This record gives sequence, structure tokens and C-alpha cells, in this order.
Amino acid sequence: MVLLEWPDRAAGLLPPDRLDIALTLAPSLGGEVRNVRCVGYGSFVPRAERIAQIRAFLDASDFGEAYRLRMQGDASTRIFERLTLDGRTAVLMNAPRRPDGPPVRDGKPYSAIAHLAEDIVPYVALAAGLRQLGLSAPNILNADLDRGLIVMEDFGDERLVAGDPLAPIEARYAAAVDLLAALHSRRLPDTLPVTSQLDYRLPPYDMDAFLIEAELLLDWYLVGAGAAATKAARTAFVRLWREALVPAIAAPTTWVLRDYHSPNLLWLGERDDIARIGLLDFQDALIGPAAYDVASLLQDARVDVAETMEMALLGRYVRARLSQDDRFDTAAFTQLYATLAAQRASKVIGIFARLDRRDGKPQYLRHTPRLWNYLQRSLAHPALAALKVWYVANMPVPRGL
Repeated sequence: MVLLEWPDRAAGLLPPDRLDIALTLAPSLGGEVRNVRCVGYGSFVPRAERIAQIRAFLDASDFGEAYRLRMQGDASTRIFERLTLDGRTAVLMNAPRRPDGPPVRDGKPYSAIAHLAEDIVPYVALAAGLRQLGLSAPNILNADLDRGLIVMEDFGDERLVAGDPLAPIEARYAAAVDLLAALHSRRLPDTLPVTSQLDYRLPPYDMDAFLIEAELLLDWYLVGAGAAATKAARTAFVRLWREALVPAIAAPTTWVLRDYHSPNLLWLGERDDIARIGLLDFQDALIGPAAYDVASLLQDARVDVAETMEMALLGRYVRARLSQDDRFDTAAFTQLYATLAAQRASKVIGIFARLDRRDGKPQYLRHTPRLWNYLQRSLAHPALAALKVWYVANMPVPRGL
């Protein structure tokens, strides 16, 4: 990336893929004001077009004159900005439709098999659905479904973690557990309205999705560690996971928000009860087993959750479910929790290795030792004994442990 002043003096030497920015005076608006004109060439053409699309969208949303500040993003390709205008704030989500990747199995890309959202329609649908349940999902102030643009309520920056290094605030995690228990006790629809002409149906968390997620460990972590699985080891891995996941497929279903952990949750202390948890990331939600989101929270990939805290909060969830339904099967849920915690840890270790090797984002690798430790906790469950043997034989210990 090069920022070049006075590019017109380098005629004939500029690259074909570039963005030209012209600044001109705007005397009628004052001596400190400039007009800005952006022109894209080559691969920068769609980027320049996107600038104009966002400007038009913000104008239509009454935030055209807002001060825009880039916010810290997540591991996805989405971009967030905080908008400030006349003492009020909002958040811009810039999430253009994601193109399908290469086919990886049965002619389908990974995103289709894992049921990842390809546009903002699921986000808009789930935001409204969660709000109707009295939960704190952002109010959508304006959305362009075709272009992937949203202006939504700003929940601020107060998190469920604090300190250096960051650590869970247990009372806030407890509120997040209570939210899940309340959500999972309700009968929830699998189809949600988006507009008067459009509904969104949540996909199922099926066996193919669970398996291809777990296989990220093989495809990215093991390969990157120089320990690629043999054909026999891979076959055994898939067979063992298929067997272990049978209870997950048979379990009662609910909304699985799927990324229910500290980076995607905010603390709204002025609200009451479970509405104090601000929900930010749910566009990849599925219909599946309740234990998944509980595991996602209590084995938080970004911060260390001590095992004593994990067990205390898991007990809190179970007691809440039993108070709502005395037929709640604690033993079955505990087994499913361990299984899905191990599946998620395997998936996320693979994702972080992929972010490093494919996307040039090595910063996520620092979380791998934590996930490895979580994985050991979960594999200690007797129901996962055969899987534990496979991991001991085939998975190298991450660097730093």
C-alpha cells in the first residue's frame, strides 16, 4: 500500500489498480472545507463505487453529515463505523454480499455446507425476532438489503470483560447465562419476517455443518503444524465425530446464535435483567441444540474462563432450566455441552489457523493455547473417550504450551 502525493506528476508510471483522490477548494463553504472526488481504476473500481453507495445510503438515513469513526472489527469481512451527529450516535455496518468460495464437497462451498450468512437478510430478521422477545438486539434504523448496508442502534463500548489481560466479569457472564436459559425455555419459530414480501428461514445445524466445521482442525491447524492427517486418521476423525454428534442432532432445538461470546456481547447496565446483555452478532444463527451457545460463552475463545467459573455458571444454567421444566435432562445436557465445546474448540482452532495462513492475520494464533486447554477439559468427559485417544495421537500441542 502506497500513499502518493501529486500523482499527476507520475503520468505513465502509476499502477493500473489504484484509487485517485482529488481534493479541491470549496470557497462557498469556508476556507477549511474541501471537496473530495474518488476515482477507482482496475480492481479499485468497485471500491470507489462502494464509497458512493455508502454516501447515498447515509444521506437517506439522515446521517449523511455524521462524523464517521472506524470501529474495531471482527474476524469477518464486515466493516463497522460509529456515526455521530448532533449528539446522537448510530453504527454503520458495511457488509456486502459475500461471494461463494470454491466447491469443497459435493459441489458446494464451505459457506453453504456450514450455513453461513451470505447477506444481511438473516441479521435484519434475527434482530427483529430477538427484540420481539424483549432481548437487546440493535434496533435497525435503516437497511439496504441488496447492497448490504445497515444503520443501527449504538450499544456503546461497555463489555463483559475487564482488566489487562482481559478477564470475565462473573456477574455479567451470569446475566448472559440467564439470557440463554430464558431464550432456550421458549418455543421459537424457524421462520421470521423480514419485509412484507420476504421471510427468512433459519437453517438447521445438521451433521454436515458440524462435521465440516470440525474438519477445519485437519485442513488448517494440522497442515500448518506439519502434521497433516493420513487418510486413515482423517476417516477415523470423521467417524468418531459423527458418532459423538448423534445426540446433538437428536436434541431439542432452539435458536443457536453461534458466536455468543465476549467480543459480540455488550453490557447495557441501565436496562433490566437479561436485557442488560447487548447482542451484536447473530447473522449465522441456526436451529440446533441449546448447549452450543452455552459452550461458546463458558469456553470463551478470547478470554480465560477458569474451570471453577465455568462449572459454577454451567450449574446456574442447569438450575434455571430445571426451574422452568422439571423434565430437563441434566446428564444428557452435560454430555452434549462437553461434545459441542470440543467441536467448537476444534473448529475455532482451525479458523484461527486459516486466518493466519490464508488471510494474513496471525494475531488470532495467540488464542490457540487457550482453546487447546478448553479442548482438554471437554475431552475428559467419558462419552468422548474415543475422540480423546484420537486427539492425543494426532494433534500436536500448540506452541507456547
